[in-house]
Amino acid sequence: MRAVSIEEAVAMIPAGASIMVGGFMGVGTPWRLLDELVRQRKAGLSIISNDAALPGKGVGKLFDAELVSRLTATHIGLNPKAQQQMLAKQIAVDLIPQGTFVERIRAGGCGLGGVLTPTGVGTLVAEGKRQIEVDGKPFLLETALRAQFALVHAFLADYLGNLSYALTARNFNPVMAMAADTVIVTAEHIVPVGVIAPDHVVTPAPLVDYLITNPSG
Repeated sequence: MRAVSIEEAVAMIPAGASIMVGGFMGVGTPWRLLDELVRQRKAGLSIISNDAALPGKGVGKLFDAELVSRLTATHIGLNPKAQQQMLAKQIAVDLIPQGTFVERIRAGGCGLGGVLTPTGVGTLVAEGKRQIEVDGKPFLLETALRAQFALVHAFLADYLGNLSYALTARNFNPVMAMAADTVIVTAEHIVPVGVIAPDHVVTPAPLVDYLITNPSG
């Protein structure tokens, strides 16, 4: 793990990259990293996030700046800008049931090819997907999700990169930290090693590539 400035971290992300972004309607979202993506004008991004948040909030800022080319999410219902861009075919949108979404990411982090789920059988969700029968019941094969980068937000990070999360801000951050080639983390507080009790570490340091240094003052 290496500590870097937010400018250095985002400079490593190329235009057109695939990026997982933690958070649920802005809660637990690494907003500083998103602000810097907008500032550096990283365009053509393939975003994997639970939702499109709201205009001006969380990943919604990426739609405000028209930096997204593809979105993989569970819903976009509260972001009219994302909806408008989808209807205008400015972005491709893949909507996934939420449980399937997180399990596909978990599969990507665990080295699995995918998961079997009954969710979506007999609906539009099943179109183009392989169906497998287990004990007489139909399941869809949902393939694993991975990305080039994961942008993760934690409550605590220590100097090695061990992470702990606060309440519901934990949401998708831990599984996304497992399912990307490069993991970049912002944290509310950066603390000495030992402050986070070993049994409170949710994301262990070996998964973290870069920790953003907190601004002074």
